[in-house]
Amino acid sequence: MKYTKLPHTDISVSKICLGTMTWGQQNNEEEGHQQMDYAVDQGINFFDTAELYPVPARAETQGETERIIGSWFKKTGKRKDIILASKIAGPAPMTKHIRTGGFKREELFDAVDKSLQRMQTDYIDLYQLHWPERNTNYFGQRGYVHDPEESWNDNFRSVLESLQELVKAGKIRHVGLSNENPWGVMRFLEESRNHDLPRMITIQNPYNLLNRLFETGNAEVAMRENIGLLAYSPLGFGTLSGKYLGGRMPEGSRIKLFPNYNRYSKPQGVAATERYDKLAREHGLSLTHLALAFVNQQPFMTSNIIGATSMEQLKENIASIDIELDPEILKEISVIHNEIPNPAP
Repeated sequence: MKYTKLPHTDISVSKICLGTMTWGQQNNEEEGHQQMDYAVDQGINFFDTAELYPVPARAETQGETERIIGSWFKKTGKRKDIILASKIAGPAPMTKHIRTGGFKREELFDAVDKSLQRMQTDYIDLYQLHWPERNTNYFGQRGYVHDPEESWNDNFRSVLESLQELVKAGKIRHVGLSNENPWGVMRFLEESRNHDLPRMITIQNPYNLLNRLFETGNAEVAMRENIGLLAYSPLGFGTLSGKYLGGRMPEGSRIKLFPNYNRYSKPQGVAATERYDKLAREHGLSLTHLALAFVNQQPFMTSNIIGATSMEQLKENIASIDIELDPEILKEISVIHNEIPNPAP
C-alpha cells in the first residue's frame, strides 16, 4: 500500500480508501465485515462513510452502513487502527427522512452524535459536509444556473463555528467538503482564516476518466491551498470496469438494480469507455486498473475511494495501487479525453 498525509495534519492515510455505501443494501453485514478485514490486511487504514448510506437513500436503511462499521469495530477492536471519515447529509428531497434543517448547529450536533452511536466510537477523524446547502451544480449538473429567488443566506462562518464546537468537544478531529465547487471552497477558507476557525482539509468529489470536471477549477484550488481530493466514483458507478460494454447488464449490478444511476452509461460515456477499454487491452491492462491507476497518479489526489459489491472486485480495485501508467499511456488517455471530454458530469 502507498500512503499520503491528510493535508495540514500528521495523519497518514492509505492512498486507497475503502468506500462503504453499498453495505446495508447491496451487501449485508457479513460481507461488509469481510471487506473491511481484507482491506486492512492489504494495508488500507482509511474508511469513508456517511449518515445517508447505504444508497439509494431510504428511511428503512438509513444509517445501516455506519452500524455495520460499528459492529466491526466492536468485534475486532480495531477502531484505533482506522482513520474514519463520515458526512452529514445536506438538505434535499431525498434526505427529508433524516432531517430538514441543513447545517444549523443543532443539526450538526444531532448528525454527529447519531453517527458516533451507530459506529460505536467516541470520535470521527474527518467530518464532511456531504453537499452544499445553496443552489449550485453537483450530482450530474454540468453548469451553474443562478436562482435570484434562492432563500439560502451566506452561513459559512456559522457552519464553521458549529464545527469548531464539535472539534473542541473531541467528537470530530478535522473537517472537509464534498460535492463542492471552487467558490464554496474559497469562502470556507476565507472564513477560517479571518476568524481562526477549523480549516477544510479535503474535498470529496467525483473524479474518473469520464468526469474530470474537478480539473476545471477545483484542481487549482486543491494545489494552491493544499486541499486533498478524496475521489469518489473512480469507476463511474462500475462503468469503467467494462462490465456494461456490449450492452451487458449483469444481475445485481448497480445500474441493473437502480436504472436511474445512468449518467455514466449514456452514448458519449459508452463511446469513451470503449476507447479506454481498447487502450487498456493494448497495454496489457484491465480497464479497471487503467481507470483506477489514472486517478491514483493525479498530483491533487489524497486518497482514491474504491467500493465493491464482491470480494473479486475489491481485490482487483485495491491491486490498482501497484499499477504505474507510463507517459505514453497518459498521452493516449489525453487524446481520448480531448476528443470526448467529460461525457458524464
